[in-house]
Amino acid sequence: MSPSNRLTIRRPDDWHLHLRDGDMLATVIGDSARHFARAIVMPNLVPPVRTAKDALAYRRRIEAVIPEGSGFQPLMTLYLTEDSDPDDVTAAHRDGVAVAVKLYPAGATTNSDSGVRDLDRVRPVLEAMEKAGMPLLIHGEVTDPDIDIFDREAVFIERHLTRLMADHPGLKVVLEHCTTADAVGFVEAAGGRLGATITPHHLVINRNAIFQGGIRPHHYCLPIAKRERHRLALRRAAVSGNPAFFLGTDSAPHPIHAKEAACGCAGIYNAPTALATYAQVFAEEGALDRLEGFASLHGPAFYGLAPNAARLTLEAAPADAEPDRALADGGGLHVFTPPGGLSWRVAEAG
Repeated sequence: MSPSNRLTIRRPDDWHLHLRDGDMLATVIGDSARHFARAIVMPNLVPPVRTAKDALAYRRRIEAVIPEGSGFQPLMTLYLTEDSDPDDVTAAHRDGVAVAVKLYPAGATTNSDSGVRDLDRVRPVLEAMEKAGMPLLIHGEVTDPDIDIFDREAVFIERHLTRLMADHPGLKVVLEHCTTADAVGFVEAAGGRLGATITPHHLVINRNAIFQGGIRPHHYCLPIAKRERHRLALRRAAVSGNPAFFLGTDSAPHPIHAKEAACGCAGIYNAPTALATYAQVFAEEGALDRLEGFASLHGPAFYGLAPNAARLTLEAAPADAEPDRALADGGGLHVFTPPGGLSWRVAEAG
């Protein structure tokens, strides 16, 4: 097999992952542990993971179901609220319980009702995090009902992120799951002060995919997929080699019945196919030599961690669609496959 059809890289990490809890956690953990060494775990449970005590308890529940011998490491986050205690937050970071804090604007996405409505009310926490070197991870959307859903990211950057970055020049920030050319340009202009994750699905679908031939609920996520020009901007950013951009799947499982409903849930479950999707995108863009940076090096560098020593091999090979996962209650979990299928797969995971 030619070098262009096979690639070995350091084992990647997932810098944005939803594992849920209970039976769902037990169902999905193996798919992430199979390919990724570490993952930033989102805290938007019910109730949210708000405190160091909550994060420690959640980490123990995750560790209890990690497949034996995988070595997978969950990196915990705290859910920022207007009542968060700066001392508890920074102590969680100091003690190795939580690596970052997640900011959800209230109502922006799944289980975000306890999120932040007024950024001024969390400034004491942000100031403490800035001093402690603790990153802030942002779901960057406004939730005003008068703002078009396709414009929410761009408006958040204009109204809030610009000011936040100016007011807290020492705060490490990640703009998560970028979906627009506006976000790409803002991150590039930040000159390394700002990191950004890009999902596999936003690289391969645009907003048309949600409506092709009818409503496609398994292509619905938040932030919602945007116009084609934004998808192309994301692809250019991902393969650019710019260390500000790194892998974050935003894999977000919901039972099929909750997706295929009158008011369906937002979220795409891509953990089993994410790495193959990224490899396919990088191959299509003629940038396979930059995949290791995006998947395995840029994220650890931003978080001040060493890259993984283990290796993982991908190869060009037609791959069948991943079957739906069976849930303990008899339901199912649909696995995302790019439109047109996959032409890459994970061959070996060391």
